[in-house]
Amino acid sequence: MNIDFQRAVDRWAGVPICAALSLLEKVRRLFAAKEEAVAPRRILIVLLSEMGSLVLAQPMFAELKRRYPQAELHMLMFRKNREVLDLLGVMPKGNVITLNDKKLSEFAVDSLRAIRRMRALDFDVVIDCELFSRVSSIFSYLSGARVHVGFHPHTQEGLYRGSFMGRKVMYNPYQHLSQQFLTMVEAIGSQGRPVAKRAPGEVGAPPLLQFEEGEVAREIAQLEKDFPVLPGRKLVLVYPDGGILPIRAWPPGYYEQLCDELLKEGYVVGLIGLPEAKPLARRIVAHCKHPHCIDLTGYTRNVRHLLAVFQRGALLVTNDGGPGQFAALTALPTLVFFGPETPALYSPLAPNIHCLYSGLSCSPCLTAYNHRNSPCDGDNQCLQRITPQQVLQRARDLLGASAA
Repeated sequence: MNIDFQRAVDRWAGVPICAALSLLEKVRRLFAAKEEAVAPRRILIVLLSEMGSLVLAQPMFAELKRRYPQAELHMLMFRKNREVLDLLGVMPKGNVITLNDKKLSEFAVDSLRAIRRMRALDFDVVIDCELFSRVSSIFSYLSGARVHVGFHPHTQEGLYRGSFMGRKVMYNPYQHLSQQFLTMVEAIGSQGRPVAKRAPGEVGAPPLLQFEEGEVAREIAQLEKDFPVLPGRKLVLVYPDGGILPIRAWPPGYYEQLCDELLKEGYVVGLIGLPEAKPLARRIVAHCKHPHCIDLTGYTRNVRHLLAVFQRGALLVTNDGGPGQFAALTALPTLVFFGPETPALYSPLAPNIHCLYSGLSCSPCLTAYNHRNSPCDGDNQCLQRITPQQVLQRARDLLGASAA
């Protein structure tokens, strides 16, 4: 399902369903006995959407384990993001419930299975980490958990997603998403309106991914065998694709200029991405006409393999998206472009991440309040005003620091 269809289903089906469930919950509370607070035995986290959000949620997983060491953690997520969760190792693989969102029919079948399984597991707490998505709110309610934590607009203009949450967390557009995820943990045992009136505190970098002994060396040896131009040269990795939100992409022409200059300075430039990004990568390779410009789109088998390839890199230049978040699990110096979204909320929290952001009056335009549906006409000046010369200078600084 493409993103516009998902938004339409979430709106036209989600709103009436949320309204109906809100009425049902209001009636249920009239006759329900007051539930006493108990230490949760099973906690369900609902985080369906982007892979990168899982990295930003890592402090939340750690805090849940610290506060509730005896509780089982479970996850409801889209199947396509499963490998990132397994990579982070934050919960047993058997505790993950997945949904296939490629086709509506498959999503419907998986949804029924997921609801049956959630009800059978008898959760004490559900934490809905999605930003005003109705479908996640519906799944959270249908899980049957006694304590339901989720973002709620209160007096703000956030999207309507029902009034059935027991722990309504106020979404704060001025606070980093990792800190807001920590607020969800605080909300489990909180009362008041809004719940969890806490100081944000510091959120540290996620732990670096630990590879098996010899794993990185084997992958790098295979990489250099597959691309013989690599031995003895530094590799700069470039992710030019915008994914499902093309407005987040730095202009292809700018990437061509940047790659041209890096190649002149003796670096190997490797273009990374999913197989769907191959046409763009081929365009850049054809423009550069240089034997040291290589197409790595579709080369890596999974995210773990990608992060092993990162160990060979000297620098990553990337649009806001998965690779930038994954780089926080490594020491690879990384330049990340922001514009339609803001690094104040979504920057990976690691010392090797360096954000490029022009901060125009209309930026950010992809927000929780508009279901990440930008009003921009496609002329993304927020990224176009970050010039190739500026990026090249930052790249030289980082490459020089890395060499030193």
